Amino acid sequence: MTETEKILWQRCMEMFQGNVSEQQFQTWFSPMRVKSFDAVQKELVVCIPSQFFYEYLEEHYRCLLHTTIRRFFGANVSLVYDVDVVDNVTVSQESDGPIAPASVSSSRQPNKSPLLAQAVGAADDLDSQLNVHQNFNNFIEGSSNKLPRSVGQAIAEHPEQMTFNPLFIYGPSGVGKTHLVNAIGLRTKELHPEMRVLYLSAHLFMVQFTDARKNNVFNDFMHFYQSIDMLIIDDIQELAGVTATQNTFFHIFNHLRQNGKQIIMTCDRPPVSLQGMEERLITRFKSGLMAEMEKPEEGLRCNILRSIVKHDGLNISEDVLDYISQNVTGSVRELEGVIHSLLAYSVVYNKEVDLEFAKHILAGRVKVEKKTVTIDQIISCTCGHFNVKEEDVFGKSRKANIVTVRQVSMYLANKHTKLTMSKIGIYVGNRDHSTVLHGIKTIDGRLKVDKELRQHLEELEAKLIGKVI
Repeated sequence: MTETEKILWQRCMEMFQGNVSEQQFQTWFSPMRVKSFDAVQKELVVCIPSQFFYEYLEEHYRCLLHTTIRRFFGANVSLVYDVDVVDNVTVSQESDGPIAPASVSSSRQPNKSPLLAQAVGAADDLDSQLNVHQNFNNFIEGSSNKLPRSVGQAIAEHPEQMTFNPLFIYGPSGVGKTHLVNAIGLRTKELHPEMRVLYLSAHLFMVQFTDARKNNVFNDFMHFYQSIDMLIIDDIQELAGVTATQNTFFHIFNHLRQNGKQIIMTCDRPPVSLQGMEERLITRFKSGLMAEMEKPEEGLRCNILRSIVKHDGLNISEDVLDYISQNVTGSVRELEGVIHSLLAYSVVYNKEVDLEFAKHILAGRVKVEKKTVTIDQIISCTCGHFNVKEEDVFGKSRKANIVTVRQVSMYLANKHTKLTMSKIGIYVGNRDHSTVLHGIKTIDGRLKVDKELRQHLEELEAKLIGKVI
């Protein structure tokens, strides 16, 4: 290291020390030693004493490490660990993505690094690293995932056609991208057992690449990946900013595609939004089919919940599932977490999971999205309550009962929505601001003396609130 680099590392250490307790600093940061800094490859190699150190640092201090190092050494610098794992043999771990530690021994583990020494040519010699529990049988279809699911099935059934190559599936975390690509791989293996199918995360690819380069087995690494018939890379965004790894993946990508091999990738954003990715890679990502997976719609959420309950043998009523699907609008993982939370509380407190119990637990365990009443709901509910047709309310009729419904709708819209009086007037028969103001004041005055009207309003508001709970 140069003197400048030593000073930069010292500043990093000062930053670490200022953001953790003294005991944490002495335990986890003091043992780190800089081995080298490559300004061209933009890699800072840091020695740490064990694989456990690597896993603990990545799990608990990843953000602090990366933010600090990129602040002092450069925005695109990657952190590479040299880990002394077994009998003083050093294994490099490139830390540029979510935690996905590489295998530290030759024993095979699920979703760990495939052995580059595996025989090339026979599919039986390759562990595809696919999760057998994530298949098409338990992948629930909805409008938010219909296209990528249909395309994935077509690829699995006819991989030789190359119509959708590469397949680039993107969407926010937790919508089922990993499940879908595993299902594609499994169906392909089922229908075409002779094919060499491999699934792995982009982070694991980076770790393998770094290992291969450090241990002088780069040719084996390239030969292995060029032998794959269907390459499935999860979370491709993790390659952003890692130039050397991108260059290698670029050559593997080209080789596979030119030889009629299928490439499937997942990402948390569309290619155009990938910052730190080489333009030539982005161009290739966009050359196939880009299929978006969105957050599940309410119907799909309900079906997913039913599937989880059925799979786990749970006894949860439909009204509880409806409540969850209406209010928990995030990812599939959130839905799974809610079910598991309800089950745990049910067992601990020996209580049946009814709607009241579910509401109580969800209030403290998940963020229930607050929904608002819409003016359409207000008009529909008010007309139904007073048994008046909506077209009459929108029209010019001056009958007392219709005028009352019209003015009650205006009053409730002003109270329960953020619409201006002008917009309320447009919704209620294209009336002007002054008409709406007069209607609101009229109902407000009547409520002070008309007990029956007050009761109607209370019943209406109860109905409206019930629609959004």
